[in-house]
Amino acid sequence: MLVSLKWLSQYVDIDGLDPQELAEKITRSGIEVDAVIDRSVGMTNVVVGSVVSKEKHPEADKLNVCQVDVGEEVLQQIVCGAPNVDEGQKVIVALPGAKLPGGIKIKKAKLRGVESNGMICSLQELGIEGRLVPKAYAEGIYVLPADVTPGEDALETLGLRDTVLELGLTPNRSDALSMLGVAYEVAAILSQDVKLPEITYKASAEKAEDLLKLRVEDTATNPLYSAKVVKNVVVAESPLWLQHYLMAAGVRPHNNVVDITNYILMEYGQPLHAFDYDKLETGEIVTRFATEGEKITTLDDVERTLASHNFVITNGKEPVAVAGVMGGANSEVSDATTTVVIESAYFAGGSVRRTSKDLGLRSDSSARFEKGVDPNRVLPATERAAQLLSELAGGEVLEGTVLVDELDKTPARVVVSPDFINGRLGMKISLEEMLSILERLGFGVEAANGMLIIDAPTRRQDIKIEEDIVEEIARMYGYDEIPMTLPESDVVGRLTPYQAKRRIVRNVMEGAGLFQAVTYSLTSEEDSQKFALKAEETTKLLMPMSEERSTLRQSLIPHLVEAAAYNVARQIDSVALYEIGSVFLGQTSEELPFEEEHLALVLTGKWTDNAWQGEKKPVDFFVAKGIIEAIFAKFSLTDRVSYEGATVDGLHPGRTAHVLLDGEKIGLIGQLHPAQQKQAGVKETYVAELNLLAVLSAVTEDLVYTPVPRFPAMTRDIALELDQTTASGEIVRIIKGAGTKLLKDVKVFDVYEGEKMAPGKKSVAFSLTYFDPEHTLTDEEVVAAHNKVLKALAQAGAEVR
Repeated sequence: MLVSLKWLSQYVDIDGLDPQELAEKITRSGIEVDAVIDRSVGMTNVVVGSVVSKEKHPEADKLNVCQVDVGEEVLQQIVCGAPNVDEGQKVIVALPGAKLPGGIKIKKAKLRGVESNGMICSLQELGIEGRLVPKAYAEGIYVLPADVTPGEDALETLGLRDTVLELGLTPNRSDALSMLGVAYEVAAILSQDVKLPEITYKASAEKAEDLLKLRVEDTATNPLYSAKVVKNVVVAESPLWLQHYLMAAGVRPHNNVVDITNYILMEYGQPLHAFDYDKLETGEIVTRFATEGEKITTLDDVERTLASHNFVITNGKEPVAVAGVMGGANSEVSDATTTVVIESAYFAGGSVRRTSKDLGLRSDSSARFEKGVDPNRVLPATERAAQLLSELAGGEVLEGTVLVDELDKTPARVVVSPDFINGRLGMKISLEEMLSILERLGFGVEAANGMLIIDAPTRRQDIKIEEDIVEEIARMYGYDEIPMTLPESDVVGRLTPYQAKRRIVRNVMEGAGLFQAVTYSLTSEEDSQKFALKAEETTKLLMPMSEERSTLRQSLIPHLVEAAAYNVARQIDSVALYEIGSVFLGQTSEELPFEEEHLALVLTGKWTDNAWQGEKKPVDFFVAKGIIEAIFAKFSLTDRVSYEGATVDGLHPGRTAHVLLDGEKIGLIGQLHPAQQKQAGVKETYVAELNLLAVLSAVTEDLVYTPVPRFPAMTRDIALELDQTTASGEIVRIIKGAGTKLLKDVKVFDVYEGEKMAPGKKSVAFSLTYFDPEHTLTDEEVVAAHNKVLKALAQAGAEVR
């Protein structure tokens, strides 16, 4: 919600209050102010000018040489390229020395040999978004009304000497989606009264009900519908103040009739719609549910097909508006309109939301109906519209209102005790202070028998229960006033063993140089089981926001790959991310998905890049494997973990392995399949995922530190001729199984597959480390142990080269 302080000052006295200070007060009271926008910031020397004459530029067809009166004795010559500049116009002029948004400075210049002393400006050049500029001036300069005076401050004339507060509203605060709603909030903060608009106009003797008939077929969906008829309307451009209030609120001006409906939408928070009475043709309005497949072309010139649960406004024959969402093109107000029907109604929020979602059409009106409008503002909004049509469009308001009203406007009553409020807040707020706060907020309140009997105003649709009153008291009294206390308990908070281990995992990952990512738990049904360690029954949402967020994930990898691709697309070519999060597998006995915590990582680009030393190392399978092994080493699980080649959809068939703990599959490591890499827009990318629940739940022995050995170790290297299909890990297991207690370590240090090897064979070299902490080993001891290893290898078919 964008709030113009100049507009707000019509309803509450904020003169002399610094905008930053007001923004701070509003934020502290519970509505966050996201931005404070000075609409004139950085602009100087911009005045009103009058174009006295216009001539074609002698050297350029698209340029005009204008003589402009800017309130000085001498006319200013300005070269202008706008297609709509013309003699007699009042325009915006940036004089030499002027500053405009974007750091633009205006200087005297020569354009194609002709001197130009300034610039005739468009609204866009004053920092107003193009989408907010009236269509008549979207492609050229802005033309001011004829009654402005040359030389006066154009920023003041345009209403740009103003500050706008951007409010970040939560869904429950629909009351602040209007200027009056914000005024009530600010008045409560400043302990002031709200000045409501005075509604007076002279109605004609002719009655509205003589020209217009009304029938509502479903009062549950549409319990209140009111319409006023205004004749002899002159459709024209709105006055300057109205246009710029709307632009400050983020609404594009159109004409005086449409602008009045939008003005009241922003002022009261009540959506209105204007129909051209003559285009209705029947002199009748009927609200009903659409027939299945019925069509309407809305104001955005899109033909839409309706379903039987969509509520529409009709002329008794065909739809002329989608209720609460958007009007129809067949009843749109145009320059030829002379008689206007102004609609103000109350539509059920659920119906409007469903229709809006069905049609993929969201508007300012639908947003307010969905969240709930004030039942007691529906009829005053109609009267306010009639008043402004009379004043700004010369309209003749017919007597009376065509009305169907079965809407319950009774305020919600909440009964709560002061002790309940103080107990929830842990404070001692006096009864007098509570009464003062509630009265400032405009709540009807009475203290009786130790209880507060509160009638919440109907504009506050969010006030329903006792806790809502507690929140109102707390935020207006001041959250900063809530005392700080420590919880009273004999239990000292600490991490559980599982939480402590999870923290260690994070330290390992971040110590290795990976950044933590947090991705969505929801994904598409197609991707929900992609890369899953075990595919179980999926869990789908009953009412998903989109197909891409319809199903709970069973693997963390797909979203991490998306995150890596997002970074790569933005010139970050080396990405290392990890995530610890839940996957959702099958169902528990309570028919809820079983949550299993996993760890996943994604690596792409360079792992090492030391430009000074000319050292660059791309990520590969063994980098990913090394990071995973570091976790197992941290928990003394290295000897219980093994790896075996695997084929997984979406991963490279020759560079993928399953991770096994005590022989049970708990994870995978691999390179994305080239086709997957191309689809994601990344280069060589490696991923890994572990069942972290299984890893951290594994029973391990306490870590025992041993003294640094005083005796040297001895190594023996062997090269074995193996089948190319034989995994090195299998040979390592054989060596460790055959080695005595003297064998402490086995490492692969070379693999050779060259022309000197027989077809289908490879040479793998291993380094074996022997060590005894009690004494220096002799050759005889090492040879005896080493021979046992060689014998076991020979029995396994491994030939020593």
